Amino acid sequence: MTPPYKTRTQMVMENLRGRILRGEFPAGAPLRQDAIAKELAVSRIPVREALMQLEAQGLVKFEAHRGAVVTMLDTSAIEELFYLRALLEADTLFHAVDKMTEATFAQAEAILAQFDQALESGTQIEHWAELNHSFHATLYQAAGRPQALELIAQINLSCDRYVRFELLFASDGVDKAEREHAQLLELCRARRKHEAVVLLKQHIEAAGQSIKRILDSGHKN
Repeated sequence: MTPPYKTRTQMVMENLRGRILRGEFPAGAPLRQDAIAKELAVSRIPVREALMQLEAQGLVKFEAHRGAVVTMLDTSAIEELFYLRALLEADTLFHAVDKMTEATFAQAEAILAQFDQALESGTQIEHWAELNHSFHATLYQAAGRPQALELIAQINLSCDRYVRFELLFASDGVDKAEREHAQLLELCRARRKHEAVVLLKQHIEAAGQSIKRILDSGHKN
């Protein structure tokens, strides 16, 4: 049986992660374990474990004499993360296209409809990143490659903060991504996997380049 503090650890991790992604804890901000434990009415154990999980996701680092702090947005990390995404996701999509079913396409279309609802309700920053991952994961699922899917999910966790950052500052990022999602789905439906892979690589690489440009222009979280 899972110890009760594991559930509390997950709760603390999700709370802190959401606040970091929303910018409530900006880059360089200290994360005081005692204060967090008191605020969330838990002991320091789940707080410490949650911070270690966030460190693995690249959101937190431990510094001597300061403890846990929110990491800075790093342009060199963006380049590597989005390169790995393009490499791994394109290969997985290539092996998935021929195995996709009507259920795959229906689920992907439903997620695209949720994108539109998020935009209309003005909650795209809160929900767009999750929907983005769900859309891509739905297409990749048919590949039947659980190890690849696990790695993709892990890399996307590390990319999530950068994706949300782009939503805040890129004027046309969401519209462009939605158009490309629709095109990608149509290529998959038509079993045009070589074209789908090219589009997917361009889609991911362009997002990484957009985030780097925004950071280089002086925006910092």
